[in-house]
Amino acid sequence: MKFRKLGRSGLEVSPLAFGGNVFGWTADENTSMQLLDRFVSEGFNFIDTADMYSRWAPGNEGGESERIIGKWLKRSGKRGQVVIATKLGMEMGPGKKGLAPAYIRSAVEDSLQRLQTDYIDLYQSHVDDQETPLADTLGAYQELIEAGKVRVIGASNHSAERFEEALSVSEQHNLPRYESMQPNYNLYDRADFETRLQQVCVDNQVGVIPYFSLAAGFLTGKYRSEADLENKPRARMVKKYLNERGTSILGALDSVASETASKPARVAIAWLMAQPGITAPIASATSLPQLEELFAATQLHLTAAQLEQLNNASRY
Repeated sequence: MKFRKLGRSGLEVSPLAFGGNVFGWTADENTSMQLLDRFVSEGFNFIDTADMYSRWAPGNEGGESERIIGKWLKRSGKRGQVVIATKLGMEMGPGKKGLAPAYIRSAVEDSLQRLQTDYIDLYQSHVDDQETPLADTLGAYQELIEAGKVRVIGASNHSAERFEEALSVSEQHNLPRYESMQPNYNLYDRADFETRLQQVCVDNQVGVIPYFSLAAGFLTGKYRSEADLENKPRARMVKKYLNERGTSILGALDSVASETASKPARVAIAWLMAQPGITAPIASATSLPQLEELFAATQLHLTAAQLEQLNNASRY
Protein backbone atom coordinates (compact mmCIF):
# COMPACT_ATOMS: atom_id res chain seq x y z
CA MET A 1 0.00 0.00 0.00
CA LYS A 2 1.51 3.31 -1.06
CA PHE A 3 0.38 5.98 1.41
CA ARG A 4 0.08 9.65 0.48
CA LYS A 5 0.86 12.72 2.57
CA LEU A 6 -2.22 14.75 3.44
CA GLY A 7 -1.39 18.32 2.49
CA ARG A 8 1.71 19.54 4.31
CA SER A 9 0.79 17.60 7.46
CA GLY A 10 2.49 14.56 8.91
CA LEU A 11 -0.55 12.40 8.23
CA GLU A 12 -0.04 9.61 5.70
CA VAL A 13 -3.21 8.11 4.30
CA SER A 14 -4.19 5.30 1.97
CA PRO A 15 -5.27 6.32 -1.57
CA LEU A 16 -8.90 5.60 -0.66
CA ALA A 17 -10.92 6.60 2.41
CA PHE A 18 -13.87 4.63 3.76
CA GLY A 19 -16.96 6.84 3.98
CA GLY A 20 -18.60 6.25 7.36
CA ASN A 21 -21.90 7.92 6.44
CA VAL A 22 -23.43 4.45 5.95
CA PHE A 23 -22.64 3.21 9.47
CA GLY A 24 -25.85 3.07 11.48
CA TRP A 25 -27.88 3.88 8.37
CA THR A 26 -27.67 1.50 5.40
CA ALA A 27 -25.07 -0.68 7.18
CA ASP A 28 -26.00 -1.98 10.62
CA GLU A 29 -23.46 -2.27 13.43
CA ASN A 30 -22.42 -5.86 12.71
CA THR A 31 -21.98 -5.23 8.98
CA SER A 32 -20.07 -2.01 9.69
CA MET A 33 -17.65 -3.88 11.94
CA GLN A 34 -17.03 -6.51 9.25
CA LEU A 35 -16.43 -3.82 6.63
CA LEU A 36 -13.94 -1.98 8.85
CA ASP A 37 -12.11 -5.23 9.61
CA ARG A 38 -11.78 -6.01 5.90
CA PHE A 39 -10.80 -2.44 4.95
CA VAL A 40 -7.91 -2.39 7.39
CA SER A 41 -6.84 -5.98 6.68
CA GLU A 42 -6.26 -4.94 3.06
CA GLY A 43 -3.80 -2.25 4.20
CA PHE A 44 -6.07 0.81 3.98
CA ASN A 45 -6.03 3.19 6.96
CA PHE A 46 -8.24 6.23 6.25
CA ILE A 47 -11.77 6.36 7.77
CA ASP A 48 -13.96 9.43 7.39
CA THR A 49 -17.09 10.24 9.38
CA ALA A 50 -18.91 13.21 10.95
CA ASP A 51 -20.71 13.92 14.20
CA MET A 52 -24.06 14.28 12.42
CA TYR A 53 -23.92 10.91 10.58
CA SER A 54 -26.61 9.67 10.24
CA ARG A 55 -29.01 12.14 11.82
CA TRP A 56 -31.20 12.13 8.69
CA ALA A 57 -32.28 8.50 9.13
CA PRO A 58 -35.58 7.82 10.94
CA GLY A 59 -34.98 7.14 14.62
CA ASN A 60 -31.41 8.49 14.58
CA GLU A 61 -30.16 11.53 16.47
CA GLY A 62 -26.66 11.85 15.02
CA GLY A 63 -23.46 10.31 16.30
CA GLU A 64 -24.40 6.78 15.21
CA SER A 65 -21.43 6.44 12.85
CA GLU A 66 -18.89 7.72 15.38
CA ARG A 67 -20.27 5.35 18.04
CA ILE A 68 -19.90 2.33 15.75
CA ILE A 69 -16.35 3.33 14.81
CA GLY A 70 -15.59 3.84 18.51
CA LYS A 71 -16.82 0.33 19.34
CA TRP A 72 -14.75 -1.06 16.49
CA LEU A 73 -11.63 0.81 17.65
CA LYS A 74 -12.04 -0.58 21.16
CA ARG A 75 -12.76 -4.13 19.97
CA SER A 76 -10.04 -4.28 17.31
CA GLY A 77 -7.27 -2.51 19.22
CA LYS A 78 -6.20 -0.89 15.94
CA ARG A 79 -6.39 2.80 16.90
CA GLY A 80 -2.71 3.28 16.08
CA GLN A 81 -3.10 1.76 12.61
CA VAL A 82 -5.82 4.08 11.32
CA VAL A 83 -6.33 7.75 10.51
CA ILE A 84 -9.71 8.84 11.88
CA ALA A 85 -11.27 11.89 10.26
CA THR A 86 -14.46 13.42 11.59
CA LYS A 87 -16.31 16.70 11.15
CA LEU A 88 -18.35 19.24 13.07
CA GLY A 89 -20.47 22.25 12.26
CA MET A 90 -23.72 20.87 10.88
CA GLU A 91 -26.72 20.99 13.19
CA MET A 92 -26.80 18.40 15.97
CA GLY A 93 -29.76 19.92 17.79
CA PRO A 94 -31.00 23.31 19.02
CA GLY A 95 -28.02 25.65 19.31
CA LYS A 96 -25.60 22.87 18.37
CA LYS A 97 -24.02 23.93 15.10
CA GLY A 98 -21.42 26.26 13.61
CA LEU A 99 -17.74 26.92 14.25
CA ALA A 100 -17.75 29.27 17.25
CA PRO A 101 -14.93 28.47 19.72
CA ALA A 102 -17.25 27.46 22.58
CA TYR A 103 -19.12 25.03 20.34
CA ILE A 104 -15.90 23.57 18.91
CA ARG A 105 -14.68 22.85 22.45
CA SER A 106 -17.96 21.13 23.27
CA ALA A 107 -18.34 19.22 19.98
CA VAL A 108 -14.84 17.75 20.09
CA GLU A 109 -15.47 16.25 23.54
CA ASP A 110 -18.67 14.63 22.28
CA SER A 111 -16.87 13.15 19.26
CA LEU A 112 -13.94 11.90 21.35
CA GLN A 113 -16.35 10.18 23.71
CA ARG A 114 -18.32 8.51 20.91
CA LEU A 115 -15.13 7.45 19.12
CA GLN A 116 -13.65 6.13 22.40
CA THR A 117 -10.30 7.76 21.65
CA ASP A 118 -8.08 10.49 23.12
CA TYR A 119 -7.39 12.24 19.81
CA ILE A 120 -8.81 12.87 16.35
CA ASP A 121 -6.33 12.66 13.48
CA LEU A 122 -8.20 14.99 11.11
CA TYR A 123 -10.87 17.32 12.50
CA GLN A 124 -12.81 19.10 9.77
CA SER A 125 -15.12 22.10 9.53
CA HIS A 126 -18.10 20.39 7.88
CA VAL A 127 -19.57 23.64 6.55
CA ASP A 128 -18.45 27.25 6.46
CA ASP A 129 -19.68 29.49 9.30
CA GLN A 130 -19.63 33.07 8.05
CA GLU A 131 -20.95 34.40 11.35
CA THR A 132 -17.77 33.41 13.21
CA PRO A 133 -14.48 35.16 12.39
CA LEU A 134 -12.05 32.72 10.80
CA ALA A 135 -9.35 33.68 13.30
CA ASP A 136 -11.65 32.66 16.17
CA THR A 137 -12.37 29.26 14.61
CA LEU A 138 -8.72 28.59 13.80
CA GLY A 139 -7.68 29.79 17.24
CA ALA A 140 -10.01 27.25 18.87
CA TYR A 141 -8.51 24.52 16.69
CA GLN A 142 -5.03 25.64 17.79
CA GLU A 143 -6.07 25.05 21.42
CA LEU A 144 -7.21 21.53 20.57
CA ILE A 145 -3.97 20.76 18.71
CA GLU A 146 -1.87 22.08 21.61
CA ALA A 147 -3.94 19.95 24.02
CA GLY A 148 -3.25 16.85 21.91
CA LYS A 149 -6.93 16.29 21.14
CA VAL A 150 -6.56 16.98 17.39
CA ARG A 151 -3.57 16.37 15.12
CA VAL A 152 -4.56 18.15 11.89
CA ILE A 153 -7.51 20.26 10.69
CA GLY A 154 -9.37 20.30 7.40
CA ALA A 155 -12.40 21.88 5.76
CA SER A 156 -15.39 20.76 3.73
CA ASN A 157 -18.06 22.55 1.68
CA HIS A 158 -16.21 25.88 1.53
CA SER A 159 -16.17 28.17 -1.50
CA ALA A 160 -12.81 28.82 -3.15
CA GLU A 161 -12.91 32.43 -1.93
CA ARG A 162 -13.60 31.53 1.71
CA PHE A 163 -11.07 28.71 1.69
CA GLU A 164 -8.40 31.01 0.31
CA GLU A 165 -9.29 33.54 2.99
CA ALA A 166 -8.96 30.88 5.71
CA LEU A 167 -5.50 29.90 4.44
CA SER A 168 -4.50 33.57 4.43
CA VAL A 169 -5.75 34.11 8.01
CA SER A 170 -3.74 31.07 9.16
CA GLU A 171 -0.58 32.52 7.63
CA GLN A 172 -1.14 36.07 8.87
CA HIS A 173 -1.91 35.08 12.48
CA ASN A 174 0.41 32.06 12.72
CA LEU A 175 -2.53 29.73 13.28
CA PRO A 176 -2.99 26.10 12.14
CA ARG A 177 -4.08 25.88 8.53
CA TYR A 178 -6.59 23.60 6.86
CA GLU A 179 -4.48 20.78 5.40
CA SER A 180 -7.34 19.18 3.49
CA MET A 181 -10.45 20.09 1.55
CA GLN A 182 -13.42 17.74 1.27
CA PRO A 183 -15.55 18.81 -1.71
CA ASN A 184 -18.45 17.15 -3.48
CA TYR A 185 -16.56 15.96 -6.54
CA ASN A 186 -17.07 13.10 -8.97
CA LEU A 187 -17.40 12.41 -12.68
CA TYR A 188 -20.84 14.09 -12.73
CA ASP A 189 -20.36 16.86 -10.14
CA ARG A 190 -17.31 18.59 -11.57
CA ALA A 191 -18.01 22.29 -12.05
CA ASP A 192 -18.05 23.56 -8.44
CA PHE A 193 -14.66 22.07 -7.63
CA GLU A 194 -12.86 22.40 -10.95
CA THR A 195 -13.80 26.02 -11.66
CA ARG A 196 -11.49 27.49 -9.00
CA LEU A 197 -11.24 25.48 -5.78
CA GLN A 198 -9.10 22.76 -7.36
CA GLN A 199 -6.41 25.26 -8.32
CA VAL A 200 -6.46 26.84 -4.85
CA CYS A 201 -5.81 23.41 -3.35
CA VAL A 202 -3.04 22.53 -5.82
CA ASP A 203 -1.31 25.92 -5.43
CA ASN A 204 -1.35 25.66 -1.63
CA GLN A 205 -0.48 21.95 -1.39
CA VAL A 206 -3.78 21.15 0.30
CA GLY A 207 -4.88 17.50 0.24
CA VAL A 208 -8.20 16.84 -1.49
CA ILE A 209 -10.50 14.06 -0.23
CA PRO A 210 -13.69 14.23 -2.34
CA TYR A 211 -16.97 12.92 -0.97
CA PHE A 212 -19.79 11.40 -3.06
CA SER A 213 -17.05 9.90 -5.25
CA LEU A 214 -19.69 7.65 -6.83
CA ALA A 215 -22.43 10.33 -6.88
CA ALA A 216 -24.49 8.60 -4.17
CA GLY A 217 -24.17 5.32 -6.10
CA PHE A 218 -25.26 6.65 -9.49
CA LEU A 219 -21.83 6.04 -11.03
CA THR A 220 -21.98 2.35 -10.15
CA GLY A 221 -24.52 2.03 -12.98
CA LYS A 222 -27.22 0.46 -10.81
CA TYR A 223 -29.61 3.42 -11.20
CA ARG A 224 -30.50 3.95 -14.84
CA SER A 225 -34.19 4.85 -14.63
CA GLU A 226 -36.67 6.10 -12.05
CA ALA A 227 -37.90 2.53 -11.68
CA ASP A 228 -34.48 1.61 -10.28
CA LEU A 229 -34.98 4.15 -7.47
CA GLU A 230 -38.16 2.66 -6.02
CA ASN A 231 -37.86 2.12 -2.25
CA LYS A 232 -34.12 2.95 -2.32
CA PRO A 233 -32.73 5.05 0.59
CA ARG A 234 -30.66 7.19 -1.81
CA ALA A 235 -33.48 7.83 -4.30
CA ARG A 236 -33.79 11.53 -3.47
CA MET A 237 -30.05 12.09 -3.98
CA VAL A 238 -29.77 10.09 -7.19
CA LYS A 239 -32.82 11.38 -9.06
CA LYS A 240 -31.05 14.57 -10.21
CA TYR A 241 -28.53 12.49 -12.19
CA LEU A 242 -31.15 10.78 -14.35
CA ASN A 243 -30.86 13.03 -17.40
CA GLU A 244 -29.15 13.15 -20.79
CA ARG A 245 -25.74 14.05 -19.35
CA GLY A 246 -26.03 11.31 -16.74
CA THR A 247 -26.85 8.77 -19.44
CA SER A 248 -23.86 9.93 -21.48
CA ILE A 249 -21.55 9.48 -18.48
CA LEU A 250 -22.86 5.98 -17.79
CA GLY A 251 -22.33 5.11 -21.44
CA ALA A 252 -18.69 6.17 -21.25
CA LEU A 253 -18.22 4.29 -17.98
CA ASP A 254 -19.70 1.15 -19.54
CA SER A 255 -17.37 1.49 -22.53
CA VAL A 256 -14.20 1.95 -20.47
CA ALA A 257 -15.29 -0.78 -18.04
CA SER A 258 -15.62 -3.16 -20.98
CA GLU A 259 -12.16 -2.22 -22.29
CA THR A 260 -10.56 -2.74 -18.87
CA ALA A 261 -12.54 -5.86 -17.87
CA SER A 262 -13.81 -3.99 -14.83
CA LYS A 263 -17.01 -2.26 -13.68
CA PRO A 264 -18.34 1.32 -13.83
CA ALA A 265 -17.67 2.00 -10.11
CA ARG A 266 -14.03 1.00 -10.52
CA VAL A 267 -13.63 3.26 -13.54
CA ALA A 268 -15.33 6.23 -11.82
CA ILE A 269 -12.98 6.00 -8.81
CA ALA A 270 -9.93 5.52 -11.04
CA TRP A 271 -10.89 8.64 -13.02
CA LEU A 272 -11.16 10.61 -9.77
CA MET A 273 -7.79 9.39 -8.51
CA ALA A 274 -6.19 10.58 -11.76
CA GLN A 275 -7.35 14.20 -11.34
CA PRO A 276 -4.88 16.91 -10.26
CA GLY A 277 -4.54 17.40 -6.51
CA ILE A 278 -6.62 14.41 -5.40
CA THR A 279 -5.21 12.64 -2.33
CA ALA A 280 -7.86 10.04 -1.53
CA PRO A 281 -11.45 9.79 -2.75
CA ILE A 282 -13.99 8.91 -0.05
CA ALA A 283 -16.34 6.08 -0.95
CA SER A 284 -18.68 3.95 1.10
CA ALA A 285 -19.78 0.34 0.85
CA THR A 286 -22.54 -1.61 2.57
CA SER A 287 -21.33 -5.11 1.67
CA LEU A 288 -18.03 -6.93 1.30
CA PRO A 289 -18.40 -7.35 -2.51
CA GLN A 290 -18.89 -3.58 -2.83
CA LEU A 291 -15.78 -3.02 -0.74
CA GLU A 292 -13.76 -5.37 -2.97
CA GLU A 293 -14.80 -3.21 -5.94
CA LEU A 294 -13.35 -0.15 -4.20
CA PHE A 295 -10.09 -2.00 -3.56
CA ALA A 296 -9.91 -2.96 -7.23
CA ALA A 297 -10.45 0.67 -8.25
CA THR A 298 -7.18 1.71 -6.61
CA GLN A 299 -5.34 -0.74 -8.89
CA LEU A 300 -6.95 0.43 -12.13
CA HIS A 301 -4.86 2.82 -14.22
CA LEU A 302 -6.69 4.45 -17.11
CA THR A 303 -5.03 5.44 -20.38
CA ALA A 304 -4.99 9.04 -21.62
CA ALA A 305 -7.56 8.07 -24.26
CA GLN A 306 -9.88 6.55 -21.66
CA LEU A 307 -9.60 9.60 -19.41
CA GLU A 308 -10.38 11.84 -22.39
CA GLN A 309 -13.44 9.75 -23.27
CA LEU A 310 -14.75 10.16 -19.72
CA ASN A 311 -13.93 13.87 -19.70
CA ASN A 312 -15.82 14.43 -22.94
CA ALA A 313 -18.89 12.51 -21.78
CA SER A 314 -19.03 14.48 -18.53
CA ARG A 315 -18.21 17.91 -19.93
CA TYR A 316 -20.16 20.74 -18.29
